[in-house]
Amino acid sequence: MKWIKLERSKIKVFGKKSGMLMKGMTAPEEHTHFLQGLLTNDVKSLDTGAFNYNLWLKQNGAPVGDFFVYKFPEYFVLDTEEDGKWVIEEFNRLKLSLRVFFEELPWEHLFVFGDGSREFVESLIGSPAPEEFRFVDRGNFIVANNPLRLREEGFELLGELGDINISGEEISKEEFEGMRIERCIPRIHKELKEGFSPLEAGVLEYAISLTKGCYVGQEAIARVHFRGRTPRLLARFTFTGELKEEDKIFEDGKAVGVITSVSPKGNKALGYILRAKAEEGKKFKTESATVSLERLCS
Repeated sequence: MKWIKLERSKIKVFGKKSGMLMKGMTAPEEHTHFLQGLLTNDVKSLDTGAFNYNLWLKQNGAPVGDFFVYKFPEYFVLDTEEDGKWVIEEFNRLKLSLRVFFEELPWEHLFVFGDGSREFVESLIGSPAPEEFRFVDRGNFIVANNPLRLREEGFELLGELGDINISGEEISKEEFEGMRIERCIPRIHKELKEGFSPLEAGVLEYAISLTKGCYVGQEAIARVHFRGRTPRLLARFTFTGELKEEDKIFEDGKAVGVITSVSPKGNKALGYILRAKAEEGKKFKTESATVSLERLCS
């Protein structure tokens, strides 16, 4: 089993019921309404004990942040890479007259994966491990089965974890980042950022609902989706030479792509390439490296 301690913010989102829509029909809680109108996935349909992955977009479709959203009986908990205080300030500005409240939680966060992780989790909680995108609440901590973190079975441990004895191999942030790049997993502020549609990163299947109704940035996402083909694709490259983020990728002196992430260990990188140039095995140049398109991520 391998594990890593993640430094991420946890934000509790709660509120009050918003009264009656019509006779016999109660409106959703205002905190549900707020998140449903702000984030890209269907938060309203989550069952208690379930979670999903969401983007927070600008009106133009550019990602601002991302969240794993956990549904508890009376509130949600958001797990994010963003600074919690900043998120709460922005959410308070955006909620307008909605009676929605936010609290940053001092939760610890461990991610365990690999051989033995399921057995460890089942021993810890004294029951079968949760199914994918479900979590078990043990009062002072939760255990969630998250297949998106590394594109393999892995479990999030969130909460007060001081009494938990964990064995196995602790991996470094650099190793974890290298695994993310190797597995073609887009990251906020790297691949998911201004200037690129989230659809180019291949996250539609698990991050964006096309049927839930309006949310911020929906029109921009719909325009790209219903064109049928994105102009660029996310790809994994190998390289020789010196490579850094934001390096442009050239063919015959013309820019055809850009590097977004470079592995701290090894010679792997992620980047966007024009669809017309997206051929596996093809070689390109940057200012100081030769890059080869190893595989398309979508």
